Amino acid sequence: MSLNVTERLKIRSLSVERLRRRAVTLTLSSPLLRWRYAGNGADQILIVPQELRAADPSFWTEVAHGHFGLASQIADLKGASAFRITPPSVAWERELHGFGWLRHLAATEEEEAAATARDLVLEWIALKKLSHGVAFEPEVIARRLISWISQANMLLEDLDARAYTQILSSIGQQIVALRTTWRNAPDGVPRMVSLIALVLSGLAVSGHDRQLKEAEAALVFELKRQILEDGGHVSRSASVLSDLILDLLPLGQCFGSRTLVAPDEINDVIRKSLRFLRFMRLGDGMLARFNGVSTGSPAALATVLGYSGGEFDLMPIARHSGYARLERDKTIVLADIGSPPPLELSTEAQAGALSFEMTVGRYLMFANGGFPGPADRDWDSVARATASHNTLCLAETSSARLIRNERLESMVDGLPIRGPDTVVAEFVDGANQAELSASHDGYLKRFGLIYSRHLALSNAGDRLDGIDTLAPPNGTLRLKQDLPYAIHFHLHPDCRCQPAGHGTCRITLPDGKAWLFNADDTAELSIEESLYFVDSAGPRPSLQIVLRGTTFGETSVHWSVRAEPANLG
Repeated sequence: MSLNVTERLKIRSLSVERLRRRAVTLTLSSPLLRWRYAGNGADQILIVPQELRAADPSFWTEVAHGHFGLASQIADLKGASAFRITPPSVAWERELHGFGWLRHLAATEEEEAAATARDLVLEWIALKKLSHGVAFEPEVIARRLISWISQANMLLEDLDARAYTQILSSIGQQIVALRTTWRNAPDGVPRMVSLIALVLSGLAVSGHDRQLKEAEAALVFELKRQILEDGGHVSRSASVLSDLILDLLPLGQCFGSRTLVAPDEINDVIRKSLRFLRFMRLGDGMLARFNGVSTGSPAALATVLGYSGGEFDLMPIARHSGYARLERDKTIVLADIGSPPPLELSTEAQAGALSFEMTVGRYLMFANGGFPGPADRDWDSVARATASHNTLCLAETSSARLIRNERLESMVDGLPIRGPDTVVAEFVDGANQAELSASHDGYLKRFGLIYSRHLALSNAGDRLDGIDTLAPPNGTLRLKQDLPYAIHFHLHPDCRCQPAGHGTCRITLPDGKAWLFNADDTAELSIEESLYFVDSAGPRPSLQIVLRGTTFGETSVHWSVRAEPANLG
């Protein structure tokens, strides 16, 4: 795909910034300056931060039987070391060297598991004499430091002096390595995690607090830049916030343990992000599947939200992040009303503008395809397409387009996304219903049409009405040839769907309650196969309702979904 002027300028800017960061890193890594970042020796862990992430003791059973399950993939070690086998994927390899799995071994409270953990850490130290490869990517170093420091009680207990010195010495060396290389971390979460690890190391490891203020200032800068005013992340992915909060909460506690005052920005980000996560959580307990949200656990999300104390001022619209929430009684509708994030942060963004998800009670009815897990990345392009979302797809093309440019892809480590450039929305919390009107220009340059959607949720939460419109921005337009469109309504795999007369079908939820979906005669209704990508076992087959038709330049389709009278009361 050819690049426009703005994108060419963006690539040039990213290239200059990348070269600048690499130059700074090389300078600071030189023997002449590296001493500046060396501590007085990591001879003691002063603080062991609380591990807030959920642990799975059954992981130890797998390890004891020679299996290492990480990033949704299980490696059969066949008697070999996990550090010597060919990794099944890069994601698996990153998790292995990040050592987040140590918490699972600690959770067993078994000495054999703890001894295995210590042996694996010492083996890693013995094998990794050269600082290169995935294990020494800044974010991986950061995750490893956070994990080793958080599990210091298990790792350092009952060690002989030589092994104790090896682990503490390695921690010190890794801190220095991260201080000199964090600028090379990709923009977004990797850079943020790198700085969190540096601040944590300065607080928790003796002799390494000399650059604490510098790391603290850099972290505050990134927090302000990456977390939007409504609490969302600049990447528009809600899922990154859960991990961020679980890193920031212990960090704030460490400041208190050292009788230091944490920057106000840390608590401010935690508060705003918790509020945003609550906004993005549907009735099924999960985050709405927009822009990179993949498999997750309702229990894990509930644990994170539990740190808020339950005090939420639930906003109806998050304009900075580009989402709107319609909620009445037990029905929740969440809609995407935003443009893609900046190019460098859009490698997991999806072409789902004006799509929505809907839950009734704790059941998910309409669900976007979501983002595949680490073991199913071959499906990424399909999952990112507009057709995998509950929205209109014109001429079998997506409203946003993947940018295939080798230079740009190498810079951002993936395929960025372009468009729509403009998405506008108006939310009305009315006395009789909640209403959302939105439009985007994702099809304007190619076809001269604006796509608009109006959603109205009744006060009783028992009916959702929609109007989908294609029209020129001004005046009238007669296309040279009619264009096909399809309005997709993907159902969760646990929902059943059957025809129920002309232009009507019946959706049955897992609890047996039914809703009727109806559309006017403008489009033809069909029930078709679909895929739901965010199941932990991999993509699951599901069904979708599709409204198909053609437009000559101006078309409106009216549809509704309502609870059957037998469901009421």
